[in-house]
Amino acid sequence: MNRKFDFDTPVNRRGTGSYKWDIVKEDDVLPMWVADMDFQTAPAIINALKKRVEHGVFGYTQVPENYYNAIINWFERRHNWHIQRDWILYTSGVVPAMSCVLKAITLPGEKVLVQTPVYNCFFSSIKNNGCEVIENQLVRQGNTYIIDYNDFEQKCADEKTTVFLLCNPHNPSGRVWRKEELAKMNEICMKHGVKVISDEIHCELTMPGYTYTPFAAVNENCLNNSVTLNSPSKSFNTAGLQIANIICNNIILRRKIDRAININEVCDVNPFGPIALEAAYNDSDEWLDELKEYLYDNYITLKKFFETNLPNLKVIHLEGTYLVWVDISETGLSSEEAEEKLLKEGKVLINSGTMYGQKAGEGYLRINIACPKRTLLYGLERIKKVFVNL
Repeated sequence: MNRKFDFDTPVNRRGTGSYKWDIVKEDDVLPMWVADMDFQTAPAIINALKKRVEHGVFGYTQVPENYYNAIINWFERRHNWHIQRDWILYTSGVVPAMSCVLKAITLPGEKVLVQTPVYNCFFSSIKNNGCEVIENQLVRQGNTYIIDYNDFEQKCADEKTTVFLLCNPHNPSGRVWRKEELAKMNEICMKHGVKVISDEIHCELTMPGYTYTPFAAVNENCLNNSVTLNSPSKSFNTAGLQIANIICNNIILRRKIDRAININEVCDVNPFGPIALEAAYNDSDEWLDELKEYLYDNYITLKKFFETNLPNLKVIHLEGTYLVWVDISETGLSSEEAEEKLLKEGKVLINSGTMYGQKAGEGYLRINIACPKRTLLYGLERIKKVFVNL
């Protein structure tokens, strides 16, 4: 396939302060864990940042009006979601945004509902705000997951449950929630007075045949009962530039959230984050479309490799994200035993499923496939070496 952009050439990230690559000191360990990509970001972003660096002065930053226009136009163009300027509050990241919204709309001792297995920072953000995690465990059905709506409603009906923290698309199950699923979850939430916080950081990263639906764009009820968190960071590999947005149409709720952002001192951003967002949303559609094709090809490569070489590893169907959820229960190893064995014997770092829920994640691993194909194949061979005789 002829591509305009290069995703095949490896970029040496060691010694750059990379959390993904430099946290493990052994040079022979291959990291396939934390959710950032091993690709250079879109050329338009690099060029915009170079221009800003050449200016040479990096003082306190005011976010310009063009920043808001870029967000509004992107979600209108790509996702048919009509955002108004006043709905947008910027901050330094989706996790700080999550914590600020939780501070604004919950009280210590209340319960926050999550769907496990789920992104590990959901647990820490909830607990750090003095709230209790309550789980609606997703149900494995064949090679995918579905929602147990009876259990979901039972958990929402608990008088202490005030917030549902949604992951859309879902990390690590790989589900891209359908419009009717989102509407049904909100219907249950509204019935029981539960607000929805929707983390949509992976929103652009869908596989062929799947369409991301913003929770707030489903219908008026979803819009009025929710707060959306998003960022270009996952899709354009710009997490280190620290920029994210909270989108909320409710003015009273938005004022509380804005107050929480200021109280927690995450109201200022660096000079590069807004510039990167504008370049991503204004000038990088083509790069993103090619990236998604490359990620899908990597997913198919991994799936075929396991089917051929390690049929006891069952790959959960990937609808979105670049994080593959793999059932390793037939190996006889626990998730943490497998993680340790892969690191010691295979020199490959992969996340234990229990990071995403002790019960819901047991028997699984999460593998990051956002890397050049040769790197992926290298990692798969290391996994094979460890698991082939189990």
